[in-house]
Amino acid sequence: MPRFATLLLDLDGTLVDAFTTIHRSYVHTLPQFGRPAPTMEEVRRAVGGGLENAMRRFLPEAQIAEAVRVHLAHSDKILLEDPVLFPGALELVRAQHAAGAVLAVFTNKRGDHARRLCTHLGLDPYLRGVYGAKDTPWVKPQPEFAAHVLAQLGAAPATTLLIGDSPYDIQGAHAGGFPCWCVTTGTHDAAQLAADRADAVFPDLFALAAALPV
Repeated sequence: MPRFATLLLDLDGTLVDAFTTIHRSYVHTLPQFGRPAPTMEEVRRAVGGGLENAMRRFLPEAQIAEAVRVHLAHSDKILLEDPVLFPGALELVRAQHAAGAVLAVFTNKRGDHARRLCTHLGLDPYLRGVYGAKDTPWVKPQPEFAAHVLAQLGAAPATTLLIGDSPYDIQGAHAGGFPCWCVTTGTHDAAQLAADRADAVFPDLFALAAALPV
């Protein structure tokens, strides 16, 4: 068995490069609410804590619910057009699955979108579950979300690792009582992730996978 019996995997920015899709949906949405289309960098800085929280970076509270509705409707139409797995993602999940680890996606992306994406990208055979926003009342970093996922998987914090790319992942893991290893392929660089107390930081999934026992 691997040292980590359970691997929780963040999706966007960690396993999957979906930033083109996400950016396209903001470009579609924000001008409808009198705001300029954001740059890719502005979107990358906003995302990670769930769609409502990200939208608050651009719009006042009174417009959030309708903007989220518009964003989600557009995302639903284009969801599978652009995302790709980051290099090393498939190799990592295959190797850890073969070694006997339980793998599950643990994301603040909407759960229905996350499941469609995982199916489309061929991740399903290696996953015990996909847990996302709106599947429960919680999102990362709320400790209840981590506790719920571990209970569903029959997993223990002492043998669990979260692989992510953002402070939300680090905070969510630590709130759940387990470590977080981060890659810099998503929303934050190595210095930011280290400052937010990531337990380890890697430039990509190949480097991270090389540090995982199999």
